[in-house]
Amino acid sequence: MVAVPAAVRADPKPTAKQLRKDLAALQKESDKLITDYYSSRVSHQNAEKAEKAAREKLAAAQEAFDLHSGELRAMAMARYVGGEPSRFALLTGGGDPSGLLGGMALTQHLIDAQAARLSGYARVRDSHQRAKDESSARAEELAETVEDLEERRKKAEKQIERIRDKIDQLYTAPGIRRPDGTWVLQLPDGSDNVTPRMRLVKKLIDDRFDVPYGIGCYRAIQDGGEHPLGRACDFMLSRGGAMPSGEELKRGDQIAAWAIKNAKRLGIMYVIYRQRIWHAGTGGWRTMSDRGGTTANHYDHPHISVY
Repeated sequence: MVAVPAAVRADPKPTAKQLRKDLAALQKESDKLITDYYSSRVSHQNAEKAEKAAREKLAAAQEAFDLHSGELRAMAMARYVGGEPSRFALLTGGGDPSGLLGGMALTQHLIDAQAARLSGYARVRDSHQRAKDESSARAEELAETVEDLEERRKKAEKQIERIRDKIDQLYTAPGIRRPDGTWVLQLPDGSDNVTPRMRLVKKLIDDRFDVPYGIGCYRAIQDGGEHPLGRACDFMLSRGGAMPSGEELKRGDQIAAWAIKNAKRLGIMYVIYRQRIWHAGTGGWRTMSDRGGTTANHYDHPHISVY
């Protein structure tokens, strides 16, 4: 009789505690990558500035070198064309020897002085060339470092999002769901006076998106909406009705997208944001009428209602 091996057991699913531990480690790594990324960007920008300065100095040194090189060539050409007194003239007195010798000495002195200056300019030019080459190489090296850090940062962020999604998947809306996709209504409870479903959605959003300006849920004013019923929350992106910054508007987009993605599982009924409404029953955004203000038109907060 042949023994049949026991079925291999699947690895247990990670718990919320383990996932949060993994998330914290990844976030720490991501924060370090971001710090290194911006530090390298600053170094890269400085290297580019140094390369530009070295290039400008090199151009100036080359210009000076070319100028004095031209002057030296002109002197040599003039001496060649004018000629030098022959030895016969010097020996037979066909001219004033002292004057001729003095002129020759002066000409040679000028040529030697110009050659010395030219040698000095050549050294300066070569020094600037080396500085330019070194700065250029450093800038290229830092550019590669920045590119590598950016790629690693993006990978870390994607992994963070995957872990966050796994954490979200561990939670389902409390209550009873009907066959048509709607949910049996719940009554608000607790000190915050919201339903268990709304409380879960609020917690998950706050944990994931770190809502910066507070979350407003229950209010007693009967306005025909879900706030007095404990089934709605506003996730504020600014204070005092001010238009949120671009970064906060992006956070609002992310919150709205998250709510839509998880609507079926968490019992989310509709989302209002940026003068638009998304309803679980229709599955699409619809533009709303202008109510006359940043808050009234939901530009400074996503509004989320649950069944």
